[in-house]
Amino acid sequence: MMRDHDISQDKTVAELGRESLWFFAHTLLAVILLAVVLGVISLDHPDPGSVMPKLLGTVLAFLVPMIGGFLIARIQQNQVARYVWVSGVILFSILCVWVLDLPTGNGLCETCGAVEKLWRTFFTFNHGSGLMGGDGLLVGAWIPLSMIGYAIGASLGLES
Repeated sequence: MMRDHDISQDKTVAELGRESLWFFAHTLLAVILLAVVLGVISLDHPDPGSVMPKLLGTVLAFLVPMIGGFLIARIQQNQVARYVWVSGVILFSILCVWVLDLPTGNGLCETCGAVEKLWRTFFTFNHGSGLMGGDGLLVGAWIPLSMIGYAIGASLGLES
């Protein structure tokens, strides 16, 4: 999709500040939608070792913010909403560097290479790395996934 000009041209400091606040607001909305998903899932008191709640959480962490982003963008028509994915990528990148720097111990992925350490921390449902207190899936995958889903939904909801 080609744009006639850069969207940041000819804008005042106040307009750029307003856009940055909207960017933060849309990022926060994506995380709030994920919190709603987690709240609904936790009402069932799922087994922490079970794969199905984690798989369901992963799917809903993408779909619910995507639907929310679509609806909000359809109503508001704010172009900034489509760029929330950047927050997810930045958060994921920071977490990857942090996890790679975490010390490992007996049974906690002590012989893992860098890729396996990241994979087991963020993307496996069984036999995780044990790093981040077992919250790697939530923090490293679901939060960025919710932001990416929100941005995709917002892009679909904006009128061309």
